[in-house]
Amino acid sequence: MCRGLCIAILALAGQISAQQLRPVTINPGGMPKVGAVDSRFVSYNIEMVEVTGGRFWKPYADDTGTDEAAKAAMPNSNPNAGLDPSVFQYRPPIDLTNVRLRNLAKGVGPAYVRVSGAWANRTYFQDDDNPPLKQPPAGFDDVLTRSEWKGVIEFARAVGAQIVSSFAISSGTRDANGVWMPTQAEAFVRYTKAVGGQIAAAEFMNEPNLATRQGAPAGYDAAAFARDIKVFSPLFRRELPGTLLLGPGGVGEGGTGARPANSIGSEDILKATGSIFDLLSYHFYGALSRRCTAVGRGRGVTLDQVLSPEWLDRTNQVEAFYAALRDTYLPSKPIWVTETAEAACGGDKFAGQFADTFRFLNQFGTLARKSVKVVMHNTLAASDYGLLDEKTFEPRPNYWAAVLWNRAMGTTVLDPRAESESTLRIYAHCMKQGLGGVAVLALNTDEKEEHTLDLSVSGERLTLTAPALTSTSVILNGRELKAKADGSLPAIQGLPFKPGTVRLPPHSITFLTMRSAGNNNCR
Repeated sequence: MCRGLCIAILALAGQISAQQLRPVTINPGGMPKVGAVDSRFVSYNIEMVEVTGGRFWKPYADDTGTDEAAKAAMPNSNPNAGLDPSVFQYRPPIDLTNVRLRNLAKGVGPAYVRVSGAWANRTYFQDDDNPPLKQPPAGFDDVLTRSEWKGVIEFARAVGAQIVSSFAISSGTRDANGVWMPTQAEAFVRYTKAVGGQIAAAEFMNEPNLATRQGAPAGYDAAAFARDIKVFSPLFRRELPGTLLLGPGGVGEGGTGARPANSIGSEDILKATGSIFDLLSYHFYGALSRRCTAVGRGRGVTLDQVLSPEWLDRTNQVEAFYAALRDTYLPSKPIWVTETAEAACGGDKFAGQFADTFRFLNQFGTLARKSVKVVMHNTLAASDYGLLDEKTFEPRPNYWAAVLWNRAMGTTVLDPRAESESTLRIYAHCMKQGLGGVAVLALNTDEKEEHTLDLSVSGERLTLTAPALTSTSVILNGRELKAKADGSLPAIQGLPFKPGTVRLPPHSITFLTMRSAGNNNCR
């Protein structure tokens, strides 16, 4: 039964004159192929600190504080020195056996699950079955037990994900001369294999361009990184022969703000390491959340800016920076974005609201057009930028957007050849299923005006709206999307449309699937 949004669309259509509409012609059968992405293009992070338990970014809405038992168990890890401790909150290790969490993770699969982050640089792997250490060894801040890492492996297997990770590089991994030693990495890798786990790809360390902030010795530079990875590489190639080595994994570069103080340029790392990486990886945040901007760490973004072209296009600017580095130092090798979200430092409050879903999908659309192969959202279920609420695992708008992308958009990227308006963005792929079929994603960021598309073929539409940009729930074709208690997803069906005009309501996101497009690039 069609109700709610469907009725509203029809009523709105009758009120708006033809002169007010600006039709954009779409020819799905004639769209050329411009690239391809990985089948696990939409992926996500579970931070290492979530696995071990520890202090991570406190959600803005959580004013419950930290109980005394949690304080007593709280590790000392904090790779973000200088920030008010109140912006962090202890959480126990995430329960990766939770049925609801696993079913929801399956809903955005297949995916890579990256278990890394700043805390991983200082995490000790306890390679025995004894009770967990109460305090980490000298030179480390956190402890990862065998059972916790085995839980990651079993989670990945259960949800059809492949693991991406990184290794500890803090002073506890180094000899008296500060030289990185492979003992911890070797134990970690061998245990992974012993319990039937696989690591699909890995970075040597998390964000080496910020190395001294994240556990590396004072004065650490590109030459030091090159010396370390020269020790690491033989172990990596011997023990993980089928695993991709990602790098450098830089962040905060590319012109969206001042280069972080005391940082190393990714270009300097690439110059020092040659062609050692199998592909180029980088992290992207268009802003810092107010947790960090409050102490002058960089610029943020406000709710009234989140649909602006300047904000949505920041991802293009940074991709161009790293693509140029790839072309110079790793020619023809793929690019992965291994960490990204609305804003670093846990995301702003609206990262979990409908307002951010336009950026979320626009980023997928534009990076796919540029043949970035994988985009890993941070995080699956922690802080404000989590796809899921960390306490209830309630899906947020970006979660539903990821579900719809994976159901509609295949791996072959097309050029829609459509002249977009400033408030209309259009992306196209071959359909996920259906030979010759085409899927189109249309983002109408206009607050008051609908846009229209002229289509030559019939198909089905999936339109996401919300009562307000600040909504934490979304409406699909007139009905609110809700997961079942066990995390299984509701039936998701498109509304049919005929050849001709398709209307896109204000502040809406629409996926159009056209099985009869007849595009030869999609066969």
